Amino acid sequence: MLRALALTGGLLGAAVVSQFPEFTQQYTQRLGGQVEALETVLADFDASAQKAEMTREEALASMGGSVFLENRRRDMRDTIERHARLSDDLAVLQEASPLERLTMPHRVTDTALARATYEEFRPALPLSVEGAISALVGYLGGWLAVSALLALLAWPFKRRKSKSGLTF
Repeated sequence: MLRALALTGGLLGAAVVSQFPEFTQQYTQRLGGQVEALETVLADFDASAQKAEMTREEALASMGGSVFLENRRRDMRDTIERHARLSDDLAVLQEASPLERLTMPHRVTDTALARATYEEFRPALPLSVEGAISALVGYLGGWLAVSALLALLAWPFKRRKSKSGLTF
């Protein structure tokens, strides 16, 4: 019974983790779209600053005097920071092989983008090397997690042997 549960945990882990390569591929595609959209916003802002004969920083500094402009300045700074962060993640993910991406869940940092990717995600049959490795890692992780949990739950009920060899 316990082995069957551990096997089930392993198979569930394999099924879930084997989808990571496909998820990161879909996430990377969406990430590229987000970076392009942010580049458009920043190019428009920079063009407006240039028309006023200002740098980006000078334009941001000049945005003040009202609650709206202060909020807009904060929003633009957030947009600039998000663009930099997402551009960095995109460059790393695009340069990485599918196998290397297995070690990069920390590059799936934009929670809104990850959520949107997940909502539209369609599982793929893991017929690639990275899919097989992901399935193996997931299987081992699931098997170990369920085995450890079952061992922990069963621990108080195990019979203890005394020094004389008798069980209580």
